[in-house]
Amino acid sequence: MLNELYDQINDRKTTPKEGSYTNYLLDRGLDKILKKVGEEATEVVIAAKNQDKAELTSELADLTYHVLVLLAEQGLTPADIERELEKREGKLSVTKDRKPIDEL
Repeated sequence: MLNELYDQINDRKTTPKEGSYTNYLLDRGLDKILKKVGEEATEVVIAAKNQDKAELTSELADLTYHVLVLLAEQGLTPADIERELEKREGKLSVTKDRKPIDEL
């Protein structure tokens, strides 16, 4: 499903469709896309903090869509992310240099 959605988003780059929200984002450029990714990420945090699974699911879907638009805008693919995650598989995370999160 994610690859199909990415393909549709990427197709909008080459074949714009009037009234398309994806084209609106791509036409406005990186700053607009980043603004939406930030907004959606914040909404994910709020939904999780409120422990509202339906809202969280909806906001995660919104965030995922906007991240896929960002990938397409930057010339990356979901496969690039998969490869990066595969490189990390089985590796222990070094946390000693990271500050603890005490509260949100």
